[in-house]
Amino acid sequence: MRFCGLTDIGLKRENNEDYISLPDEDKGIKLFILADGMGGANAGEKASQVAVKVVRDFIKNNFVKIERNKEQLENLLRNAIKEANKKVIELSSSNEEYKGMGTTLIVVLIYRGRVHIGHVGDSRVYRLRQNVFRQITKDHSYVQELVKRGEITPSEAKDHPQKNILLKVVGGESTVKPDIMTKGFVKGDILLICSDGLTNMVEDKYIYEIIMKNIYDINVACKKLIDRANRNGGLDNVSAIIISN
Repeated sequence: MRFCGLTDIGLKRENNEDYISLPDEDKGIKLFILADGMGGANAGEKASQVAVKVVRDFIKNNFVKIERNKEQLENLLRNAIKEANKKVIELSSSNEEYKGMGTTLIVVLIYRGRVHIGHVGDSRVYRLRQNVFRQITKDHSYVQELVKRGEITPSEAKDHPQKNILLKVVGGESTVKPDIMTKGFVKGDILLICSDGLTNMVEDKYIYEIIMKNIYDINVACKKLIDRANRNGGLDNVSAIIISN
């Protein structure tokens, strides 16, 4: 398995509120985390960093204590995200500077041929398998609900004026219910974890094209995704993690 990850401030923002975590090369736990923070001043930056670190520490500390079957691994991710939510709310409540902060969160744990995913917000996970590239998480956003109800089309959702309204974030409410799923991860699969700084600036078909053209050098693919987002305007922080099996 090969992987790479990059995060970039973009061209318009003063701070990078995205935060990513990659596995240690020599460790057994294949854990990938991405968060896209929000809030005034540097609150979004703080929210994303805290969420990622809490999740990473929680999973590493508890991984050896469970049986590591599908159910227990999914519960591990669920409880880690709940712990992150609790910590972000504590900081937001106790410090005026951080009031109202929150963050999206993607947690991907790869173990014995399976991908376990925990998800809150509109950061995304895509899978490329046998030349089929598709989003496997669903955005927790207002426009996604409109699409689900058939009130707008997916193409209309891309430019909807309320596309940035999120229905669920870490730190938004006292309890959070992340989407948890387990997928197969077979030889030749590629996963992309990314913030909306990429998907708002680069259409899925061009993301797919860039990955396919650089499929044997995912470090180049990561860099080209970031570069394309910035070349298209770089309106937000942008982060991408690519995992190749």
